[in-house]
Amino acid sequence: MAGEQYIWGTGRRKTSIARVRIKKGNGKILVNDKELDSYFPLDRERGMVRTPLKTTKTLGEFDVLANVKGGGLTGQAGAISLGIARALSKSDSNLVESLRDGGFLTRDSRMKERKKYGQKGARKSFQWTKR
Repeated sequence: MAGEQYIWGTGRRKTSIARVRIKKGNGKILVNDKELDSYFPLDRERGMVRTPLKTTKTLGEFDVLANVKGGGLTGQAGAISLGIARALSKSDSNLVESLRDGGFLTRDSRMKERKKYGQKGARKSFQWTKR
């Protein structure tokens, strides 16, 4: 354990937070101690996690260990993607331009709108009656 050099990256999306570690390896991706394919059932989410590595052509070079909590699967996949991109940019500054062009270093700041008082939800109101 003493010889392993991890590079950390933190990713957030909606209510998900991912702590991502990468190190030189053979391309194994673990999410919460499970294989990527068993954690994410849909190809869309698996692809979202792998895209920063594909864009920088480092898909088989790094082992990725991600701890993620909160939100749903899509939000978690987005958070892991941002965490991987941030860790890759720390590992090699030459990769920053391709990651920035792909939009992987930008945090998606969209959040759920809060419920307003006197209303049923964020936008939906109670039914209005004239009499």
